[in-house]
Amino acid sequence: MDTYMIQLALKRAGFDPGPLDGIFGPRTKEAVIAFQKADGLSPDGIVGPLTRSALARYLRGYSIHRIVRGDTFYRLAREYGTTVRAIVTANPGLDPKNLIPAQRVIIPYSFPVVTSEIPYTSALMGYIADGLRARYPFLRVTIPGRSVMGRPLWCFSIGSGGTEVFYNASHHANEWITTPLLMRFLEEYSFAYANKGRIGGVSANALYMRTTLHLIGMVNPDGVDLVNGAIPTDSGEYRNAQSISKNYPSVPFPSGWKANILGTDLNLNYPAGWEQAREIKFAQGYTSPAPRDYVGSSVLSEPESRTLYELTRRSNLALTLSYHTQGEIIFWKYLDIEPEGAFDIAEGFAAASGYAVSDTPYESGFAGYKDFFIQDYGRPGYTIEAGRGSNPLPLSQFPEIYSDNLGILILGLQSV
Repeated sequence: MDTYMIQLALKRAGFDPGPLDGIFGPRTKEAVIAFQKADGLSPDGIVGPLTRSALARYLRGYSIHRIVRGDTFYRLAREYGTTVRAIVTANPGLDPKNLIPAQRVIIPYSFPVVTSEIPYTSALMGYIADGLRARYPFLRVTIPGRSVMGRPLWCFSIGSGGTEVFYNASHHANEWITTPLLMRFLEEYSFAYANKGRIGGVSANALYMRTTLHLIGMVNPDGVDLVNGAIPTDSGEYRNAQSISKNYPSVPFPSGWKANILGTDLNLNYPAGWEQAREIKFAQGYTSPAPRDYVGSSVLSEPESRTLYELTRRSNLALTLSYHTQGEIIFWKYLDIEPEGAFDIAEGFAAASGYAVSDTPYESGFAGYKDFFIQDYGRPGYTIEAGRGSNPLPLSQFPEIYSDNLGILILGLQSV
């Protein structure tokens, strides 16, 4: 658990660690001591295994309660500062009128699980996956594949409709702000469905009954961990990435890193003009593993791209959205392949977001996930370049990015 997550957990638990800056300073230590005292732990200010375990529930966003005589959902909601509906949703197999001592009850906390306050890592994604699965049992959470370093590629599926749609984010490591974008949408959609509510003015139940959404929020967990400091600098993986980066001194390390941990750009590794992509990128000087733009040793050479390829093959996807940064642009076709209705959908996305619809520049127009999907299936697939500025975009831009893209994310479930 890194310092950012410690600070976030402390803040959620009601202990002020100061700014969520990733620095374990005196104020954070004081908050740890106060938390330890309140939780019956040794107040030494050190985040050891017991303190780490106690803090983790504030990253997952729930506690496990064992029923004692006299417990009711109403009393538990008051005790934990949550709602009866949240407890009922998380425990569909329990009868509130017949609670039995020692029964295990999931108690969701009042705050959202998904955060936009701290940088993302694969470990944070694990806590979020656990928390969302516990809060919303109707979410189907699977691990269809793993990264080079064995990190899970978490896949979330929601909905019961016959139309399947797929959203993905963070193919590129330093574009990780797209991960909380998709994860916040998933949580808000799940909350709205559980509470018979609306998201972006649209009935969540109507979306749920019409469409099945599959979502992988972090395609490149190793790369994200590298960019955000979650890979130890004395590890072999870090040293190898650093060595790769030295061959490309114009790309800042690690902030300029887009590739997976082996130096392959995952969005140049799909079977759609891979040879053309190789020719273009080799001409640009990316002839070996690199922080960006190296196409890999062969098509689908990387476990992350193979996972998305195989998931797509197993599914019957009607539409895909791949989230990247930056430029506020919607790319909608591959070469001269224009799936039926795809441009009209893109214009709808543009109207909802204020983003521009554009053709993909030739030098970036091959071997991406969108390209593979359109080429092989002839159905609408999009790359959305969110936000503006230099990657990695700051979290201060997140509220605007989310507001701009909420309409796209909803329309993607309605347009096919």
